[in-house]
Amino acid sequence: MEKEIIDRAMAYVKEKFENEYSGHDWFHTLRVFRTATRIAEKEGADVETVQLAALMHDVDDRKLSPETHADKANARSFLTANNVDESKIDEICRIISEVSFVGRDSVAPTTPEGKCVQDADRLDAIGAIGIARAFAYGGNHNRLMYHPDIKPNLNMSKEEYVNSNSTTVNHFYEKLFKLTDMMNTDTAKSIAREREEYMKTFIAEFMDEWEGRR
Repeated sequence: MEKEIIDRAMAYVKEKFENEYSGHDWFHTLRVFRTATRIAEKEGADVETVQLAALMHDVDDRKLSPETHADKANARSFLTANNVDESKIDEICRIISEVSFVGRDSVAPTTPEGKCVQDADRLDAIGAIGIARAFAYGGNHNRLMYHPDIKPNLNMSKEEYVNSNSTTVNHFYEKLFKLTDMMNTDTAKSIAREREEYMKTFIAEFMDEWEGRR
């Protein structure tokens, strides 16, 4: 039964994000699923719960489905239709609600499973793919790549972060460079350090080219 529901969840999410181009597409979810599974196995968390939460983590995201964000209606509907226990549905929805980065109001998950999913989602925001996703999201939302007169806001509240329309380069300072220190598990911290160094090298090269030094 476990494999069957995972397969159905994959099919559901793949169809749901078929036309998503902001960096939150099906392949993002698949990467989070794989990374969360890897972390859960190393950290001793419940793998099935982690896998289902990873697959469901964006179906009620405030940016993608604001009308269902508060009650997690999409996740609840899918899980209920597939006969998942009510207590596990509540646990998965709690994990989903704790995943997102929202500036200084971000929360640390309350369970080992939540820590695995949050770490996996944040790992996909950094490194080479994280760079690509940042610029894909910025372009999708009509944001400038960079503007020397627009400075990053390094201490945003949730409301400020949600409503921010800053540049993509500022996003590295406002979020991406903060994520390594916010990882929950030793497994994720090890991966994050390497990815952060790659991003720092990229930004240094970006600024050199921008200023005509290279």
